[in-house]
Amino acid sequence: MTAGALARRGFSDSTRALRLMAEAGLDARADTAVIDALAAAPDPDQALLGLIRVLESDPDPAEVLDVLREESDLRARLSKVLGTSPALTDHLVRHPGDWRELRGADAARSPEPDELRRGLLHTVGADPHSAAPAADPAVVGDGTSETLRHTLRVAYRRRLLRLAGRDLTGLCTVDEAAAELADLAASMLDASLAVARAEQPEDAALCRLAVIGMGKCGGRELNYVSDVDVVFVAEPAGSADPGAPVDEQAAMRAATRLATAMMRIPSETDAEGALWEVDPALRPEGRNGPLVRSVSGHLSYYERWAKTWEFQALLKARPIAGDAGLGRAYTEAILPLVWEATGRQDFVEDVQAMRRRVVAHIPAGEAERELKLGPGGLRDIEFSVQLLQLVHGRTDDRLRSGNTLEALEALSESGYVGRRDAAGLSEAYRFLRRLEHLLQLERLRRTHLMPDPGSQDGPEHLRRLGRALGFTANPVRELTEARRRVTSEVRRLHEKLFYRPLLNAVAQLPGEEARLSPEHAKIRLEALGFADPAGALRHLESLTSGVSRRASIQRTLLPVMLGWFSDSPDPDAGLFGFRQVSDALGTTPWYLRLLRDDVRVAERMAWLLGTSRYVTELLLRAPDAVAMLADDQDLARRGPKVLEAEAEAAQRRYDTAEESVAAVRALRRRELLRTAAADLLEVSSVREVGSALTDIAAVTIEAALRLAQNRVVAASGDEPLTRVCVVAMGRFGGGELTYASDADVMYVHDPLPGVDTGAATGQALAIVRELARLLEMPAAEPPLKVDTDLRPEGRSGPVVRTLESYAAYYGRWSQVWESQALLRARPIAGDPELRRAFTELIDPIRYPEGGVDPSAVLEIRKLKARMEAERLPRGADPTLHTKLGRGGLSDVEWVAQLTQLRHAHEYPGLRTTGTLEALDTAVAHGLLAADDGAVLEQAWRLASRVRGMVMLVRGRSGDSLPSDLRVRAAVAGAMGCRSAEDEEGVWEGPTEQLTEAYLRATRRARAVMERVFYDD
Repeated sequence: MTAGALARRGFSDSTRALRLMAEAGLDARADTAVIDALAAAPDPDQALLGLIRVLESDPDPAEVLDVLREESDLRARLSKVLGTSPALTDHLVRHPGDWRELRGADAARSPEPDELRRGLLHTVGADPHSAAPAADPAVVGDGTSETLRHTLRVAYRRRLLRLAGRDLTGLCTVDEAAAELADLAASMLDASLAVARAEQPEDAALCRLAVIGMGKCGGRELNYVSDVDVVFVAEPAGSADPGAPVDEQAAMRAATRLATAMMRIPSETDAEGALWEVDPALRPEGRNGPLVRSVSGHLSYYERWAKTWEFQALLKARPIAGDAGLGRAYTEAILPLVWEATGRQDFVEDVQAMRRRVVAHIPAGEAERELKLGPGGLRDIEFSVQLLQLVHGRTDDRLRSGNTLEALEALSESGYVGRRDAAGLSEAYRFLRRLEHLLQLERLRRTHLMPDPGSQDGPEHLRRLGRALGFTANPVRELTEARRRVTSEVRRLHEKLFYRPLLNAVAQLPGEEARLSPEHAKIRLEALGFADPAGALRHLESLTSGVSRRASIQRTLLPVMLGWFSDSPDPDAGLFGFRQVSDALGTTPWYLRLLRDDVRVAERMAWLLGTSRYVTELLLRAPDAVAMLADDQDLARRGPKVLEAEAEAAQRRYDTAEESVAAVRALRRRELLRTAAADLLEVSSVREVGSALTDIAAVTIEAALRLAQNRVVAASGDEPLTRVCVVAMGRFGGGELTYASDADVMYVHDPLPGVDTGAATGQALAIVRELARLLEMPAAEPPLKVDTDLRPEGRSGPVVRTLESYAAYYGRWSQVWESQALLRARPIAGDPELRRAFTELIDPIRYPEGGVDPSAVLEIRKLKARMEAERLPRGADPTLHTKLGRGGLSDVEWVAQLTQLRHAHEYPGLRTTGTLEALDTAVAHGLLAADDGAVLEQAWRLASRVRGMVMLVRGRSGDSLPSDLRVRAAVAGAMGCRSAEDEEGVWEGPTEQLTEAYLRATRRARAVMERVFYDD
């Protein structure tokens, strides 16, 4: 292996590395497996130097090399340890042969807590089955207490070495590593207490002593090097003589001496260095209180004097060492008080204030590097979880876990935290804890600070951390970006969970509690995920400045609404839209009162504005429509008769056709907004959305047709020469319009008796042209475009025909595709008699007696194949195109339509223009298997919903799942997709979830279509 090859593997000084390998007895060509393992370490150079040191200290270096060459597991573990932790490398050098701790099945297995306890107690010669085990110095060479303590500390390091080997090679998760570290610390304390008993047997005889783990040790989520927080509880030892007097004070003094001796052992400094500090500062009265108290002493303090933060600390209290029975008695007496503390005055405010004090006391310049205490750090997650536990745990004992991740999972499963939020916090917590572990493993020192990139060795340190986390392309940049994403997400979720859940109704918020502090506004906006905090801050200032009632209510509303904006795909757009609507309506008395008194309206408004450009544009044209968000009934689809009455009333208020049709188009805009809001808020189904959009389009065309007829007839000075009707086609006729659909129509007229056909046709043509002009003329209201391409002869044929002409055409020239197109024909406006006559004319054509013949079926199949080959847009992914793609709308609709052409003459239920109605009838009569019908319906509903959501999110139409992943993510969020666990236990984000669901549904629909559509 050349120096260049070593450089490509990550060795910074490859020439020196080659020389060192040769000195160590490694063959650069033959020992590629060993070299590759070293290269895979976070710091290959450090790993190589560490190996050389291990070889130099070992009495048989050849054995070490031979085993490394033969055993891949040992190679991986030893290389990762050497390349991560100089401190553990020092241990291996001090204790030749301890490399074997990383070898074999035991090194790959996570030990049980009792196994760790038994092992360390045996190390000091204590009986693990004794109620109060005492050490035996005779188990060590010179029989001295000092040697016994040293032996115990070395045994602890060996267990730590094993764990690091598994942790760094992925054999255990960060959760499992933290739990094992807590169990190992508890075992160390038990063994240290056994040594203290051996050193002070008189004290041991006077008392029972239990060690209560607090903080991370109590929650079984300890770091590699962390203060082990403890509380001591003691009682006098039982006497052989029941009548003998009990000297409780003497027992407490003895217990205090034992506890003090026990605490010194892990923190002593010798060749092994200090393991960690035992910190009893969380005891009653803190450092000023007695080190040891009885159960009754603890109980008395917590009942009378304890502060809020002390009950929060007790969440993690757990007996970890010493007298197990006494530990249980303590928790049974004390822990119930935790769940009563929530009722204390200002409890929530105290918890929130404590978190702010923690942040305020971070040394200047360290906040951005703090993994634990800084904004977006571990404390944000822990405080959020603990506050929710304390608030809800009084009545729900499922939440009473001392472990952060277990508690978070319980909060999610019980519905107190959304699954997506819980998953985001869990992922962030694991990432930050993993990073913290790697920092501490290096020197086995307590630290939570990221390396300073501006320091001399900062970039190299960051590079090692990045490689240890699996970032290989550009470790420093990838690590920095990953941490920035994580802390930003944690900040956002902390703001959301730590403050918002307690603000159940905006009207009930205390004056100052919910107000947004101007000096911290920008930080909070960044934390909540706003892309342009400066712009958002300007909107906030505009909304909240001044002393008016409006500004006062806005200052109360916005701190809560910011969290809701942050839940939407585009928080910045949401806040900007809110400002625009508020500017238009802010002086209207009911507007802010509605938002203040009905949080549901405010939350819905924030979601809609931050999700849908389409809704925002409609709402800005009629901001008073905000009122319809108050009640689901206000969002429900309104029937055609109600809409017709409103359209007629709107027309009567104006004199000109343009003003009248503008009023009707305004009515349509309001109904579009109502439908879109109901769609996004999941109040309406896909079928209801299509019906609502169809109904308002039909009412609008009917009103415009009346206006067009009146104007044309009046302008010509003639009497009406003909009757006119409008026939809806395609999705319009099927009652399945989408937000972006044109209104496909055909025009029919029937000259009045005695009127010349040519003159009547000229008047009819003028009427339909005026109709189209009124519907599409430039105006503030959205236009309704009519499309006549589905008429006989297509674009080559006349725009309007007489009923007699249609009869002649269909009798002589009609093609199969026209019969199929007529399946969706439905007269929707104009003369009622003409509408009935046209329906009677086309029914025999679209529902032929005896069904279509085999040649027609063959022609339909050829048309379908040609459409797939020719009409799919160039570059479009056929698996993602909702209309023409595989398993999309076209596949489902053609199956339904072929069934209608074959069997509608037998089954009247098939004489419908709706796709889903036709499928339901086909299933009911056994023409389609129920399972096949369900598959087709699911695919049709999903494809229709995707098309609708693309328009709602972007404000413009699209027939495919968006290729831009940001837009696709927004569409997925608008459709209610949330991160979830798939069938294989893998977490999927909203984008993946939507894509997989769509591909799965359409794949199944395509299979059904190919089997049913081509089956004779």
